[in-house]
Amino acid sequence: MLSASARLLRLLSLLAARPSWTCGELAERMGVTDRTVRRDVAKLRELGYSVDSEAGPWGGYRLRAGSRVPPLILDDEEALAVAVGLREAAFGGVLGGDQAALSALLKLRQVLPAVVAERLGEWDEALVRLPWPEEARLRPGMLLELAAACRRGERVRLSYCDGEGRGTVRDVDPYRLVHTGRRWYFVARDVVRGWRTFRADRVEHVHPTGQQVEISDPPDAAQLVSHNTANGPYPLSARIRLPLPLREAQRLIPPTIGTHHPDGPEATVVEIGGPTPEGLAHYLLGLATPLQVLSPDTVREALLDRTRELLAAHSP
Repeated sequence: MLSASARLLRLLSLLAARPSWTCGELAERMGVTDRTVRRDVAKLRELGYSVDSEAGPWGGYRLRAGSRVPPLILDDEEALAVAVGLREAAFGGVLGGDQAALSALLKLRQVLPAVVAERLGEWDEALVRLPWPEEARLRPGMLLELAAACRRGERVRLSYCDGEGRGTVRDVDPYRLVHTGRRWYFVARDVVRGWRTFRADRVEHVHPTGQQVEISDPPDAAQLVSHNTANGPYPLSARIRLPLPLREAQRLIPPTIGTHHPDGPEATVVEIGGPTPEGLAHYLLGLATPLQVLSPDTVREALLDRTRELLAAHSP
């Protein structure tokens, strides 16, 4: 027979596992009577947990957000997944300041079951991380501020530092956060300049204005970030056609390098930015796949010139 405390933890775990339980289902899973379930539910309510109930044969109990956070009860696989996620957040710097993630990881490791701790240790020993180029880190809490701004639908005054180190202040209407696997981008409608993407690590302050806004014409946030990161920093942009379906084209040219547009089910048009026609020609040859340069002519000619040079160098 479970003790009262263990039984309450078990009940909380069951209530958190799915949206609704009947009294009979809970009693069967816990090995107790219906009367004990009702008494334990009353005890949880006394402790501050919000447990709703509906009468009738199809009614039941459900746990909703209340004034207290229930104990987090994880099985071995869930505990390992949480530990690995915290490790990546702590050592990858994805959240800016890594102290909160590292502190949570250390606390979790102290209470992990031995078998889970051993598997996490195996992960640590096997993992080798290539260092990223030194880059600016997100200010701690900035992602939460930007996410909250997107959720509130409220215009904010953004203090931002551009790529050349110039500080600007802009009124923007927040829309989405986009993660490319390397950086976070904040997508918002600039009141003066229209839709823009902002690197989250360059946002210095977010000041709510109290003015509610409605966005009726939002862009595809991921597509906008892909286009700006692929073409924004470069003086030259080329359009090529690959005889590949969209997913295969995205594997060949990642969305952070090119912007993809399906051209029927078996072809994809990709926009790619580059410093010079010769530089783009060199990249396109490196793809080692058939392709067609749609524009501009300078890139097409550079690609043909480079191809002729390679043919001449390997002719008998």
